[in-house]
Amino acid sequence: MSSISPAQPAEPILALDLTARQWKVLFAAWLGWGFDIFDALLFNYVAANCIASLLHLTLGTPEAKSAALFWTGVASSVLLLGSAAGGILFGRIADRFGRSRTMIGTMVLYAVGTAACALAPNLWVLLLCRLISALGIGGEWAAGASMVAEVVPEKRRVEAGALLYSSAPVGLFLATFVNWLVAGVWMAGDPATSWRWVFAFGILPALVAILVRRGLREPERWAAVVEQGAAKVGPARFSELFSPAYRKMTLSGLLMAVTAMLMWWGCNAFIPLVAGGLGDRAAAAGGLVGAARQGLIESWKTTATNLFNLGGLIGTLATVPVAKRLGRRPMYAIYFSLSAVAIFMAFGVTWPEQWRLYLYFPVGVAVFGVFGSFTYYLPELFPTRLRSTGAGFCYNAGRVIAAGGPFIVGSVASKGANSLDTALSLLTWIAVVPVLGLFALPWVVETKGRVLED
Repeated sequence: MSSISPAQPAEPILALDLTARQWKVLFAAWLGWGFDIFDALLFNYVAANCIASLLHLTLGTPEAKSAALFWTGVASSVLLLGSAAGGILFGRIADRFGRSRTMIGTMVLYAVGTAACALAPNLWVLLLCRLISALGIGGEWAAGASMVAEVVPEKRRVEAGALLYSSAPVGLFLATFVNWLVAGVWMAGDPATSWRWVFAFGILPALVAILVRRGLREPERWAAVVEQGAAKVGPARFSELFSPAYRKMTLSGLLMAVTAMLMWWGCNAFIPLVAGGLGDRAAAAGGLVGAARQGLIESWKTTATNLFNLGGLIGTLATVPVAKRLGRRPMYAIYFSLSAVAIFMAFGVTWPEQWRLYLYFPVGVAVFGVFGSFTYYLPELFPTRLRSTGAGFCYNAGRVIAAGGPFIVGSVASKGANSLDTALSLLTWIAVVPVLGLFALPWVVETKGRVLED
């Protein structure tokens, strides 16, 4: 095993035993992943208004609500499939041409794709723009996670990985704020147009990418392996993931990612629609109309999403002590068990409408929080020359399987006489997913205490 160290001894050691350069790399990847989530989920906030507008339906009618449920499922599935393709494609590119170059390129790609949605004249063009954005969204994760894992000291890989993923809730907070500011304040009286301005904010990551690219070097670990090993074994091959040497690693990462993806997308994709539907009921009961009604709906969306995000941030950081003290397999057992209980309590039990919003907090802790582990667990499974390819495949192949979840929920719920109650009933069944994940734990490869392989 190589003794290459990602640290540079000449630099002063700062917080968490990281040098200034290592913090810069972590911050760059943190921004890339946070804006990845920001761009990925802007659509969910504006889905009801966007879909009704492009289909020329009257907002608030049963036809508009059913169409929103169906097309949100379709758009979420397109995003997942595109992200899967982008993750696998750009994972290989990152292994061959470098982590930082790939990360910056994917940030620009998903920013341009999202901003272009603001100009979409119909749903088909919108879906095409979402697909372009999805390629970059999927590709950014593998490059950023691999770069951080290879740069930070071995003993701080778990902390750095969890900190990297903590940008996901922050990205969601930002998306929530942008939607509330545009659709709930600035243009509350014009929902047929406000969604275009929300999408326009998707260009922000491209501007950030231009700023962070200066002085961002490739990890020494990757550069040394490429220089020393390319002549001996050649570039990483996708088929190696299924070779006897790495088959167990690939299966382990894939099983955990599939379980987590199915839970997260099943729950999160419909937060704005569920919270908006509950808010619409409350507005009708209170006799609110026009901008007041729309303002209440956006407020309920913001509350539910912020509670989900806050729970996710806490759950993400909590993976650090659990993973370091107990190990990766026990950590997944704990988070999947909590996820099953939280999902069933949130959607399978009758609550007052506003109380259901608060139950998104424990769902976020478990369902969202478990993702804090993938930024360090998946890179731990593979050697440097195969790291982005392997981590990108496991994380993003899970999206292919998970793509069916939002489509099925949206499609079935849209046909119900009461689409909101139908959606809640279907979301209850997502609690089965983490239970199945518990049965997959015997195939999980434990990486606690393992040194990153070159």
